Amino acid sequence: MIAIIDYGLGNLTSVKNALDFLGIESEITNDIKKIQKADNIILPGVGAFGYGMENLKKLGLVEVLNKEVIENKKPFLGICLGMQLICKKSYEEGEFEGLGWIDAEVIKFNVEHEKLLVPHVGWNEVACNLESTILQGGNTEQTFYFVHSYYPDVKDKSIVMGWCNYGVVFPAILQKDNIFAVQFHPEKSQTEGLEILRKFESL
Repeated sequence: MIAIIDYGLGNLTSVKNALDFLGIESEITNDIKKIQKADNIILPGVGAFGYGMENLKKLGLVEVLNKEVIENKKPFLGICLGMQLICKKSYEEGEFEGLGWIDAEVIKFNVEHEKLLVPHVGWNEVACNLESTILQGGNTEQTFYFVHSYYPDVKDKSIVMGWCNYGVVFPAILQKDNIFAVQFHPEKSQTEGLEILRKFESL
């Protein structure tokens, strides 16, 4: 069973619906015992970084996530804001500390010189490293649906499994041991996005 973490932010139902479509058992929850029993964990999210961290702390979820993902090595997938929250720090509307699983700082797009709009909304190509467990068997160029104004500036480029270009080349897919993260919305990205969710469930 996959636990979809409910911390008051994000399109939780759309993630659940995508997993249901794939025939994958999942539950939207912030119940610590259910998270402990889950096989895999997904942290979705849409919204402000600071608010997201505040909610995780209020619900007592930081401790259980650290325990299950970092210590117990359960497969974890961060989606959109969920990808950013695993970084060390964000500069969205201030300066906020994240979960710190990935050595990265979350920064805003600076693409006005390219006459590009922020937030970055819509379909974009991602150059994929097919050595990633959640990308194996796919295409080296895949198209996913994005909605974001910030992205992680990752220090260790070896954990970046997918790069996207939106005025600046930024990490779209990360993999570090049992930790996976995507800046786009796989649940809204049709066949290639659903395939990522399918592969993640089988880890």
